[in-house]
Amino acid sequence: MSTADKPVDHESTHGDVPDSFEDPGLPYHRPRRADVDPKAANKAERQVAALFGLSILGTILALGAYFMIDMTGEIASIRFANMMIGLGIFLAMMGIGLGAIHWAKTLMRDHEMVEERHALRSSDEARAGAIQNLQDGVEDSGLGSDGSGTSRRGLLKGSLITAVLAAPLALLVPQIGNMGGQWNTREFAHTMWRQGMRLTRDPDGTPIKAADVTIGSAFHVIPDGLNDLEHGKIEAKAKAVVLLIRLDPRDLKIQPGREDWSFDGIVAYSKICTHVGCPVALYEQQTHHLLCPCHQSTFDVADGAKVVFGPAKRPLPQLPIAIDDEGYIVAKSDFHEPIGSSYWTRLKNTSDGLSGDTEGGSH
Repeated sequence: MSTADKPVDHESTHGDVPDSFEDPGLPYHRPRRADVDPKAANKAERQVAALFGLSILGTILALGAYFMIDMTGEIASIRFANMMIGLGIFLAMMGIGLGAIHWAKTLMRDHEMVEERHALRSSDEARAGAIQNLQDGVEDSGLGSDGSGTSRRGLLKGSLITAVLAAPLALLVPQIGNMGGQWNTREFAHTMWRQGMRLTRDPDGTPIKAADVTIGSAFHVIPDGLNDLEHGKIEAKAKAVVLLIRLDPRDLKIQPGREDWSFDGIVAYSKICTHVGCPVALYEQQTHHLLCPCHQSTFDVADGAKVVFGPAKRPLPQLPIAIDDEGYIVAKSDFHEPIGSSYWTRLKNTSDGLSGDTEGGSH
C-alpha cells in the first residue's frame, strides 16, 4: 500500500499542534545611513530639496513656454510649444513625487510600529500616546521645531511649500488662459476669401483651372496666398478651406439667388461641418453626398449642400465662384454666412454685412 493510500491518524497529528504560539517579535532593525551619519542625512536633505527645486523649474518652464513661444504661426512652433509645456508639467509633478518618496525613505522614521489589540475606545493613556506619535512623526519629518521655536529643516519646508504651490500653475494657467480669449464672433463670420482671389490646391497652392476639374472630381482648396502668411496661417486655413466639386449641370439644383455662384456644374462649399466644425471630406459621386466622419452629418452637394442626415442643422456655406480671363477659378466674394458651427451665431448677431464683400474690401 502506498503512502497516499494509508489512513491518516488525525488524533495523533492533532497532538503535535501546540495550543499557542510564541510571539516571534520584530526582526532586527537595520538603521539607514541617514540615521547614524549626519553627513548622509544632510546629503539626503539636499537631494530632496533639489527634487523640489526641479519641480519649481518645471513650473517655470511650462509657464515660460506658454507665454513666450508664439503659437499662432507654423505647426512646428505649436508642436514645440506644446512639447515644452508638457515637459514642464512633467517635471513639476515628477519633482514633487520623487522628492516626497525620497524624503520618506531616507529621512522619516522607518521603525516598525506595533499596536496591541484593545477595546474599541482606547484608554486615555493610549490616546495620549497616539498624539505623542503624531508629534514624534512631525519631529522626525523635520518640519517641527527643535524646542527653541526654530524649524530644524527650513530648506525642506520652504522648497516643498514653494513646489506644491507653484506646480498647479503649470497646468492651470495654460488651460484658463485659453478660455474666452475671443468673444467677437465676427472673427468667425469672415475668412480671407476676397473677390478675384484664385482657388488653389491644398497644400501646395497650385491655381486650379476650370478645365482641370472633371465631372465627379473633388479638390481640396485653399485661398491663393495662404501659404505666404507669416502669422495666423493655421487659423486662416481652418476657416477658409473649401471643397471644389464638379457635377453634371443637369444634376445641379440651383438655389434661388445663387444663379451665378457656380460655373458649368462646378460648385465650392465650405469644408467645415456646421455641426461642431469637423472637416467634411468624404464625397460619394453617385449620390452627390458629402459625409462628415465625426458624427455622420450628410450634405447633398447637388441641392445646395442641404442636410439630408445627421445632427447638423444648416447647409454648408457656399463660396461664390467665377472664371477669370486665364481660365482659373476665382472667388467672387467671401462666404455670405458664417462658416462652421452654428452656435457662434447665437452669441452675437453676425448676419449683417456678410454679403457686402467687394474687391479688396475688409470687414
